[in-house]
Amino acid sequence: MMRKSEYAVWTLLLLAVIAAGSAMVSLAKSESASAANSEIYQQLDLFGEVLERVRADYVEKPQDKELIESAINGMLTGLDPHSSYLNPEHFRDMQVQTRGEFGGLGIEVTMENGVVKVVSPIDDTPAERAGILANDLITHLDGKEIQGLTLQEAVEKMRGPVNSPIELTVVREGEDAPFKVKITRDIIHINPVKYSAEDDVGYIRITTFNEQTTPNLQQAVDELKKEIGPDKLKGWVIDLRNNPGGLLDQAISVSDSFLNKGAIVLTRGRNQEESQRSNARDGDILDGKPIMVLINGGSASASEIVAGALQDHKRATTIGTRSFGKGSVQTIIPLGDGALRLTTARYYTPSGRSIQAKGIEPDLVVEEELPEDLKKKAEAAGTRGEADLRGHLRNEGDEDAEEEASGSSAYVPKDKTKDTQLIYALDILRGKKTVEAELKKQAEAKQAKKAEAKKAEAK
Repeated sequence: MMRKSEYAVWTLLLLAVIAAGSAMVSLAKSESASAANSEIYQQLDLFGEVLERVRADYVEKPQDKELIESAINGMLTGLDPHSSYLNPEHFRDMQVQTRGEFGGLGIEVTMENGVVKVVSPIDDTPAERAGILANDLITHLDGKEIQGLTLQEAVEKMRGPVNSPIELTVVREGEDAPFKVKITRDIIHINPVKYSAEDDVGYIRITTFNEQTTPNLQQAVDELKKEIGPDKLKGWVIDLRNNPGGLLDQAISVSDSFLNKGAIVLTRGRNQEESQRSNARDGDILDGKPIMVLINGGSASASEIVAGALQDHKRATTIGTRSFGKGSVQTIIPLGDGALRLTTARYYTPSGRSIQAKGIEPDLVVEEELPEDLKKKAEAAGTRGEADLRGHLRNEGDEDAEEEASGSSAYVPKDKTKDTQLIYALDILRGKKTVEAELKKQAEAKQAKKAEAKKAEAK
């Protein structure tokens, strides 16, 4: 048996060894952190030198606040197309927009190659009435070039007092030259849900995901159930075409409205706290009736979450063309009176599919027939999606950019009698077509196309 004095000596020696080992590990970590900190401090010193040189020697005296905001935005837009800094005014505007009412032209936009690209005009707004189309490029505002402005600065210039005019210079694929469009600003009231009874089918179009989307959806369902009648109602068409997205929680809530159980969306960030799984609760407001979901190249972000969730759970049949492919989550982080909009996670469908730069491939591919005057323009323009945006996040796990594929035509006829995708969905719900037969037909067409391609290669 060891005596107490010997035990004390050995204990002290053991603690000394452990402490020495811990000190060595801590020293190694400290040296590594110190090297990293040293490098970033050097870069910050460089930034400080540039800032001071600009303040001292630029041809005109710059505003310090604008210089810093531009530097912050330059850092964020260099990460991906969806991260940005919101100054106090822009932050307030964003909060107003998510509530469903704001002033402006009525277009969802992004920045591409230094100019503003229209993602989608919002229904029944000045921009939509003036003929602005998805994929239009806006190069000048009131004759002044956009090049050099941030997206937020360009958006701010497009906003203004109600009834005040603005002239946009638009470049459109298929047009020989840029053309000008005069638009009068107005208060934009966003009604996120539009609906109608198509005889024995309930038709619901969700145009955006703001704070009003879920309550308006419930109201639309209640009204259509009364109008059509439970015995006559054959099913539902949920139209997500040209829906550019919006609030993540609303996408989850809308999906939950149609599901009784299971995952809705998985979000995975760099850190564990940014990874979450959202699950459906019991309660299908459509009472298990069949659902057809319409998507196209203008369906992005939140609308892709809904389409992907319903597709994975076999709750709906998706019809149309490949969606836009925006599979990233932006978190709004308040900073003083402004905010940071930062991409913090990618989102995945319940089966684990990443939508980023790939989009949702519909169960049944149905192309919308373009009018003759748009065919040549469409051929010249091609299709564009998330994968075409400069600096976009790669689809996680895809090392080869050629694996990426997103976007498709965003054309939807205003006349429902000429809406091929809607008519197709109605025919399935009414039994004129069956999903199984249409899937078989499309699979056979794909095989025939591959066989023809092989023959052509052999020649």
